Amino acid sequence: MPPRNDDLHGNAPDDSRVALVLVDVINDLEFEGADRLLPQALAMADRQAALTARARRARVPVVYVNDNFGRWRSDFRTLLDRCLRGRVRGRPLARRLRPRATDYVVLKTKHSGFYATTLELLLRYLKTETLVLTGLTGDRCVLFTAADAFMRDFELFVPADGTVSIEPEHNRHALAKIARLLDADLTDSTRLALSRSGVNTRGRAAEARLQSARGRPARPARRSHAPAA
Repeated sequence: MPPRNDDLHGNAPDDSRVALVLVDVINDLEFEGADRLLPQALAMADRQAALTARARRARVPVVYVNDNFGRWRSDFRTLLDRCLRGRVRGRPLARRLRPRATDYVVLKTKHSGFYATTLELLLRYLKTETLVLTGLTGDRCVLFTAADAFMRDFELFVPADGTVSIEPEHNRHALAKIARLLDADLTDSTRLALSRSGVNTRGRAAEARLQSARGRPARPARRSHAPAA
């Protein structure tokens, strides 16, 4: 059934097959283990900032999907102000990745960005089919959000250099699962070219030709479910 209005009463004015999703990057990092996460997060933030700038120039929607920490008020401005002005560990991260007025914000209730949130509805009105998913942390919120995106038939790009976890080894294991079970492309963010019509990977065409010459498909066919054990 077609929607009664195309832009959700003006709340989703963009039309893009691709959306860039940043998970939990506006974060005070005031939790156990965050002291080990911060250096990784700051290195990731520089790459995320560059990717986000390219997305905005290409008019690809940028969606912040964020925990609603502290007393529940569903007020993103308060959360952002705490991270930007408060004496919290995550302040330099928030300063590097603060959203623009043209970006979208979804506050989440649990690990997945889709669980009990407006994210799916927003993406439907944006006419999005492909998600570029980055953020914190790879072995928890990014993993759960990617799984729910896969269940909703989104094509997934999860740049290997765009997500970190407290334990780097846990992050590597999570990325391996995301690639194997959710058919996600893990190409580094520096090699992604974003447009509203799709995501191109620098070097993918040459790789596809090489694999074709060897008699193998360039990319595995998408599955509707995980293989049986």
